[in-house]
Amino acid sequence: MSDEIFYHSFLNRDRLIHIVDTDATTCESLSVLFRLEGFQTTFSLEAAHFAATIERRRPDIVVLNLRLGEESGLSLLRRVKATRTGTPVFMLADTPQLEAAVTAMKLGASDVISKPIDTEYLLSSVREALRRDVHLGAMQGGRRPVEVRGFSQLTPREREVLQLITNGQSNKEAGRELGISPRTIEVHRARVMEKLGARNTADLMRIVLTS
Repeated sequence: MSDEIFYHSFLNRDRLIHIVDTDATTCESLSVLFRLEGFQTTFSLEAAHFAATIERRRPDIVVLNLRLGEESGLSLLRRVKATRTGTPVFMLADTPQLEAAVTAMKLGASDVISKPIDTEYLLSSVREALRRDVHLGAMQGGRRPVEVRGFSQLTPREREVLQLITNGQSNKEAGRELGISPRTIEVHRARVMEKLGARNTADLMRIVLTS
């Protein structure tokens, strides 16, 4: 079964991608690209706006240009990584910049992508970063996602079921959304609880909330 199933658009709807680039056309085109995939997006044309915005809501992904007028994108990358929230950051380069790209990767950037942007590559890289991020954004209603120990052991379907359970959906509701029977949901739920060490649904919620 493909991992792509976990990233159907309805599961992206609470994930925010923040694009930071002085070129408005780049920001707008990437916003359209990600919104078509079901993500929420916002963008900043300058560093100060980005810094102020992330104080209100931490994005799930940042797409950040290496050059932002007077301020280097590397300084913003350092600022994001200093929050220790694990937010994946993808750097954009207007032209190939080997030295800056190496520095960005050392600072924790997920990738450095030169323009013109290969949008299919960027999308697949974002999906992969979200798989590694192991958080349940939808459950938090826009607030900081939480990490779940043992999440990496779950199959893509089990991850879907966990997200829907922690959103408060019943077996019947989750089954209807995923197109499978409530009984199958119950089987997946049991496997999720076993892998995460939960004795019951209440214990599962405690593990999610305290992880």
